[in-house]
This record gives sequence, structure tokens and C-alpha cells, in this order.
Amino acid sequence: MRKIFAVTILIAATCALPLHAEEIGEVSTVFRFLGKNDRIVIEAYDDPKVKGVSCFVSRARTGGISGTVGLAEDTADASIACRQVGDVITFNGKLPRQEEVFSERQSILFKRLHIVRVVDPVRNTLVYLTYSDKLIEGSPKNGVAAVSVPNNNPIPLKK
Repeated sequence: MRKIFAVTILIAATCALPLHAEEIGEVSTVFRFLGKNDRIVIEAYDDPKVKGVSCFVSRARTGGISGTVGLAEDTADASIACRQVGDVITFNGKLPRQEEVFSERQSILFKRLHIVRVVDPVRNTLVYLTYSDKLIEGSPKNGVAAVSVPNNNPIPLKK
């Protein structure tokens, strides 16, 4: 019985894990004698419900010993650019007006980076917003990008 319970918990946890970004580049910004340098990383995120659209996020990563072992808190600075990367944009079902498509922790506790997709049906456009928040206080720093979908391919919306 314990084994079944453990397997069920493992499967549930695996299904609930967020999408992972693909790191496609980085530049060093501060040299550190011990541990990794401070750097800016560039990551690609494929929208799981919109085939043919990817978002590219650049953000700061803290180095040093605490950053190397995952204990440092990264700053809230981030920039986003989303583009059509395939020949056509296709949708995996109907989309809500607003939905978080990605979330990743930026510190050992309480701070997360978010990417939210907002549908603008009037302009047939997908708008992506990136920001970070904390349990106690968030940051007004954010980035926004838009992907225009051809008018002959209306975005399917959930009612």
C-alpha cells in the first residue's frame, strides 16, 4: 500500500511540474572568485498550447557560492520577446483570456518568475507578460511582447 501511495504522489508531482526553459546563451556580468559569475541568461520557452510560438527571456542570475548551490535570490530584472517560430500557428484547444504559461523559482523561497499569456481577440493577438513576485512584495519590473496571429486563423477562446 505504501508503494502505491508513493508512486501516486510521484506521478502527481511529475504532472504538476512546470515546463522547463531551454537555456540558449549567457553572458558574464560580474567575475566571482568562488562559484559561478553573475550573468545574464537567455532562455527559450515554447508555449504549450500554441504551437509555433516561442518566447525568449533574458534575466539576471546571481553567481558566487550561494548562486552556485541555488540559495541566491535573483533580481527581478527580465526582458521578453515572443515570436512565431513555425510556418503556421496552431492551437491545442480553446485558450482562456489570461493564463500563466510558465513559472520558475528565482530564490530558495517565495520568489518566482512568471510568464502570462493574454489573448487580445479584437486584434487577434497573443500578448505575453513576464514579471516576478515574492510572497511579501513583488516588483513592478516587467516585460511585454505580442505575437500577431493572421486574421484567417482566429484565436479560439474559452467562454
